[in-house]
Amino acid sequence: MASVVILGTQWGDEGKGKIVDYLAQQAEVVVRSQGGSNAGHTVAVDGVEYKLRLMPSGILFKGTLNVVGNGVAFNPKVMLQEMDGMIEKGIDVSGIRISNRAHVVMPYHCEMDVCLEEMKGANKVGTTKNGIGPCYVDRDNRIGIRVCDFIDKEEFAKRLKENLAIKNKLMAGVFGKEPFDYEAILKEYEGYADRLRPYVCDTIALLHDEIRAGKKILFEGAQATMLDIDYGTYPYVTSSHPVSGGVCVGAGVAPRDIDKVVGVVKAYCTRVGEGPFPTEQLNEIGDKIRDAGHEYGTVTGRPRRTGWLDACVVRYAGMLSGIDYMAITRLDILDIMPEIKMCVGYKYKGELLNEIPASLKVLAEVEPVYETFEGWQTDISGIRKYEDLPEKARIYLERMAEVTGIKLGIVSVGPNRDQTIIIADDLFK
Repeated sequence: MASVVILGTQWGDEGKGKIVDYLAQQAEVVVRSQGGSNAGHTVAVDGVEYKLRLMPSGILFKGTLNVVGNGVAFNPKVMLQEMDGMIEKGIDVSGIRISNRAHVVMPYHCEMDVCLEEMKGANKVGTTKNGIGPCYVDRDNRIGIRVCDFIDKEEFAKRLKENLAIKNKLMAGVFGKEPFDYEAILKEYEGYADRLRPYVCDTIALLHDEIRAGKKILFEGAQATMLDIDYGTYPYVTSSHPVSGGVCVGAGVAPRDIDKVVGVVKAYCTRVGEGPFPTEQLNEIGDKIRDAGHEYGTVTGRPRRTGWLDACVVRYAGMLSGIDYMAITRLDILDIMPEIKMCVGYKYKGELLNEIPASLKVLAEVEPVYETFEGWQTDISGIRKYEDLPEKARIYLERMAEVTGIKLGIVSVGPNRDQTIIIADDLFK
């Protein structure tokens, strides 16, 4: 048996999809355990880009089981759009399995997401307005609609009526919006349920059977550590747990069933939305990195904020999730830089900090402590062995491992599968 968790160590958009796609070649089961359609993975195969939002990245491998776990905020409309898109490209979707315990994103969740952001004004979180937060709120409020309810016609009709009695009062009385049409939503979602019903099962039982059978299982995370609802830059976070512990809760597996954790690290740093970003470069450097890396959101198209690598954040992620190896992505984007910086510590009011501040006020005022590296200024996209990387690139990577305390496992030098350098060959052993 070998179970591997892939998660993001920064603010998301680290290139997890590429790493999951590469490792999925060895996996027999790929599991998505948290997040929703607000999280996009872009996977490039033979020059063709696949943009995935809910679907596990293993979908591109015939015969692989692709599980949407109970911790996912499940939007059936988005799932069907993705499935139809894959079918059009000749991809087999018969291996999809959807947890009967996952919570369903409804139209009122998306509308409330928009309304709440508008009400916050300058204090907005910067959500993608895909209804993920409101869906999780309903789950915790114990009024959510789970997939098992969604595919049961009688139960769904009853639960939808109960929910709209509450939501329509809020929409009219608080937000000044038109009420939702019960019959229209009922008809639309019954149609979705009819198509998705064959893919729904108890994924907890399924995964435990696969674990007992000794299958190679890959758990893919959405978003990243600094967007965790508890451990990230709250309140500018997502509404789930993108750390390794979130996999156990969101997929229904025990901690002992996880063998290795791989943290994906972009060779520089980006984030989307509001909140402190100590190494952000609001200058020509930031613009240069953004343009070279085409740093725009997979789901939203929004330009990403860009900056130097923050090794403090990666070290923090390693501590929270017990990361065994780093998978470095987008190293090739730094090919053009004559000089590269890495944040190795924070100073606050003249004193070095040994932790990531919980207070956003403090985090916004920290002074990054940088180390400067000479750029290699050569095209590395064709390199396939670690020892063939320019010495200056290896110095940068090895210092990253020293500062974070996490071993190097994978280095990506481009978007395609074959542009991947494997250092650790024991991930599925």
